[in-house]
This record gives sequence, C-alpha cells and structure tokens, in this order.
Amino acid sequence: MTTTEREQQVLDRIERARRRRAKVREERITLSHGAGGKSTHTLIEAVFLDAFRNPMLEPLEDAASLTVGDARLALTTDSYVVSPLFFPGGNIGDLAVNGTVNDLAVSGARPLYLTAGFILEEGFPVEDLLKIVESMKDAAGAAGVQIVTGDTKVVQRGKADGVYVNTAGVGVLTRAGLGVATVKPGDAVLVSGPIGDHGVTIMLARGELDIDADLASDTAPVHDLVAGLLAAVPGVRAMRDATRGGVATILNEIAKAAEVAVVVDENAVPVREEVRGASELLGIDPLYVACEGRIVVVVDGSQASDALAALRAHPLGADAAVIGRIAADPPGIVLLNTAFGGTRIVDLLVGDPLPRIC
Repeated sequence: MTTTEREQQVLDRIERARRRRAKVREERITLSHGAGGKSTHTLIEAVFLDAFRNPMLEPLEDAASLTVGDARLALTTDSYVVSPLFFPGGNIGDLAVNGTVNDLAVSGARPLYLTAGFILEEGFPVEDLLKIVESMKDAAGAAGVQIVTGDTKVVQRGKADGVYVNTAGVGVLTRAGLGVATVKPGDAVLVSGPIGDHGVTIMLARGELDIDADLASDTAPVHDLVAGLLAAVPGVRAMRDATRGGVATILNEIAKAAEVAVVVDENAVPVREEVRGASELLGIDPLYVACEGRIVVVVDGSQASDALAALRAHPLGADAAVIGRIAADPPGIVLLNTAFGGTRIVDLLVGDPLPRIC
C-alpha cells in the first residue's frame, strides 16, 4: 500500500467517525465536556441540539438570527466560571461583557442590550463583588451597550467558587447571511492578532506554572473592529471569536459546516513567545489555547488584502495575519503545513488541558 493510499484510509476513517450520530458515552459529565473540543461538540449535538432542534438553533453560530416584525435581531447567551476571578488584563466581570458583545459582533450584529445574572457563594467578599460590577459597568460603556435586566442567587458556602456570571445579549443585525456554512474553496482565513494570550494568562495567574511572563489577557470588545471590516470588505463570509478550544476549534467547525478543507500555514499564525513557551511546557498546541479578543475571519480570497488592511487599521487588529486558505479536499479536515515542511491534521481538542478559562 502506498503512502497516499494509507493517508486516504485515515481520511476515510475520520469522515466515517464524524458522520456517526453523536452520542455521549460517559455516564457523568467531565471537565472535557466544557473545553470546547470533541466532548463539548458531542454533548451539544447529542443532548441539547437533539432536544431543542429548530432552524434558528441548528446552525450553531455564536448568536441566533431572529426576525421580529420588520427587525432582524441577534440573540446570544453565555456563562462565565473563570478561575481565578481576577487576572492580569481583566476579571470575570469585563470578560463576561466583552464575550457577549463579541458573540453578537461576529454574528454581524450591532450590540445593544445585555442581561447579567449572578450566582454568589455565601461568604464572598462584597468588596470583590463591587470591583466586578464596576468593571462590567466600564466594559458596557466602552462597548456602547446597556445592562438592562438581571438576576441574583446565593448558594451555601462551598457550593460555588465565589461568583459565576451568566449573560445574554441582543443586537440589531447589520450584515445578514454570515455563517461558517457559507465558506467556499478559494476563500482566505485570517486572525485578528496573536493567539492564546488569554488562556496562558489564566494558567499563569493560577500559579501552576513556574514562569514569569509579561502577559495579559486579550479580553476586549471587537465590535468596532468588526464594523470596520464589514464596511470595507463585502466578501466577508464568516467570523468567530476564538474562545474555548482556540483557533483550532473554529477551523474545524468551518471545515465541518461547509464540507471543505482548511489549510493553515503554521509560520503565518501569530503567537507571542511567552504563549509559545508556556504551551510547550503544557504540551499543547497554541492553536487550542483560548483567546478573548481575537476573531477568525473567512473572506473571499480576492479580498484578503482588503480584509487584512481593514483589520490592521484598528488597534485590536494591528498584528492581524492571513493564516490559510479554503480548499475543496479533503472535506471536513483541517490541515497544518508545519514549520518543518510537513503536513498534519489538526483535529478537535481532546480532553481539557486548560479548564475554566472563561
């Protein structure tokens, strides 16, 4: 059997496995079910999508597109359990606001209103709660949104980890038709800046790695960055913010939804040296490490230069890069052209090497 035939056998096995009906095989929920990788996708498809299936949910985009009268709206929700609650560059409060704003923005919406729900543990310091709420107020002001309703619950000491935050967000769609299923061969793939800053910052803040690094979370609202991109580039196909599971997860979602191949150049992916070094110590690829202020963009290949210029025109996109392209084959697969001249498959994350990073 030739090398090409063996490679095709591997691709065929992967394709057959991905087309099987999703089924949760574990009897109990594990941390990997919240990591954004294979277990998360299986949980969503086998439990939640199977139960709640409808045309608005089925695309599994970052926000649902709704029509109410003559208005086109986007609706999203998220929950935040990051540990520690305070970290270089932010805290759970501004992380919650920015993350919700970003889910709306990458869906082609102008964010308008948020909700905020708090699950507080008995004994949690009021001073810390005030700091979190103040940061949420400041983040909402910076993003031009209002927090218009909310809820508060308190659980017994030891039944939570200080505070958890749940949000929902509503925005007006300014660009309809975006989505990973619209991606086509010949399109270009971009990222808006260095990847993995947030995930590594959280790990360093926990004191689990004996590393001193001048690194902060990249948490930031990307609505203005996205608005500039959409105004300058009519050929934007899809956008995602690369949170849990990192850029690799987004690329796999694109490949699966559009039934295309995503081919990435490892040397083109921007990664800070501190992130690269910490990732090596952890034994993980920076492509799987979470961001909280970076977006992955797919555009018509002929407009890649315009998209890159539009991203770099904004401070959050100053280090944006074209990292790959969309090909027809092999469908559903992400391929990485490595720095050593080889090619390997980048699959969905298995396990949870970085739990509770958002």
